[in-house]
Amino acid sequence: MIIFSVVTLGVLTWLVISYNLLVRDRTRVITAWSDIEVQLKRRHDLIPKLVEVVKRYAAYESATLSAVTALRTESEKMHDVAGKGEVEGRLSDKIRALVAVAEGYPELKASHSYLDLQHNLTEVEKNIQYARRYYNGAVRNLNVRVSSFPDILVARLFSFKPAQFFKFDSGQTGDDID
Repeated sequence: MIIFSVVTLGVLTWLVISYNLLVRDRTRVITAWSDIEVQLKRRHDLIPKLVEVVKRYAAYESATLSAVTALRTESEKMHDVAGKGEVEGRLSDKIRALVAVAEGYPELKASHSYLDLQHNLTEVEKNIQYARRYYNGAVRNLNVRVSSFPDILVARLFSFKPAQFFKFDSGQTGDDID
């Protein structure tokens, strides 16, 4: 009877600890995703300002300006982590193209508002990369726990699911905007 009680207590203790670790990891993923969304919102708020400044100096670059605006809108409507990563990667490429427009317009490059926007975008891009790394680390930890024995037993019992990684397929970092 004592052995049964000790074994039962041990199993219940393991169950509680495993459940709490799964909850902790899931909460980290949710919090990390929230951090990414904050940075993406900051970037999305800067885009109309950048478009407006570039429009004043480079009116004929309307295709690039329209593409940036369309991708921003598409990303804001996207709720799937993988899809949002793909759209944000394309948006990063278009923002780089828009920033490259400044190379052909010395008066734009000298504009204080443009330089300020460029600096802010660089900071946001760096913050997105940091937040993405943290999020993907949290996702990795949760996914390993959800898939590993014996935690998989608790994960299945309480319907814990693996999370999606946030792939930002731009091939470049925020440092490239400078």
